Amino acid sequence: MTLEPTRAIVRSPVAPLFEEPSISSVQISQVLGGHAVEVLDESDGWCSVRGRDHYVGWMHRGYLHEASAMGDDARAPSRLSLGCVVSRASGRRRSLPLGAYLHDGDELLSGEVVDVEQQAHRFPRAAAAITLSARCYFEGTSYLWGGVTPWGADCSGLVQATFALHGVPLPRDAWQQASEGLGVDASPFEASEGDLLFFSDRPDRHVTHVAIALGAGGLVHLALGRGGFCIERLDDASDEYVATLVARFVCARRVL
Repeated sequence: MTLEPTRAIVRSPVAPLFEEPSISSVQISQVLGGHAVEVLDESDGWCSVRGRDHYVGWMHRGYLHEASAMGDDARAPSRLSLGCVVSRASGRRRSLPLGAYLHDGDELLSGEVVDVEQQAHRFPRAAAAITLSARCYFEGTSYLWGGVTPWGADCSGLVQATFALHGVPLPRDAWQQASEGLGVDASPFEASEGDLLFFSDRPDRHVTHVAIALGAGGLVHLALGRGGFCIERLDDASDEYVATLVARFVCARRVL
């Protein structure tokens, strides 16, 4: 049935967003606990939803609370998880990934959170701070198509989540991110720290991969060819993967 758009809140630590209204469909992204979505349509328990990045996909109703039915829990969240374990009023323990919001009544058991009011101070819009967050929070992350957390992420998920932590909103997919900011007339070896580097493995050069430049020919990314998180030195000519990556370079963009 077609609905008037309504607001709902993700109730689980991570809610998968699917291409089609089916559990066997492709996961195209994720929305994290405490984040709001707009419900556009509903069919047999599946909701077509749009997140704050305007990405649209299908999410099962079981992952959602109607905001209007949540009372105080529908208020703007006050604490952001940096990777933590909390206890709910019911006594249930929950692990929350980087980027999820805590409920007001959650008791922090381990890990770290930041007050939303202090987030901009803790995570400034500065290139060195952003690359540090990418390296620290996503180190060891496995590659997961559609993922956006250190529990599993893809290349554009790493970029979107890291920049969002520092108050810089970006679209979800690499090809969409390649339209943001200003073009940088530089090779990947010359890009400045914090620039976004885009690559393609297609004949038409449509962007299929994104990384964050570290400056001096370095980058950090999540790559299927590496199995996940990796810091690369692009001047390492002896590494066949690096040589292929350099050959696939399309452009650099500056979003800061």
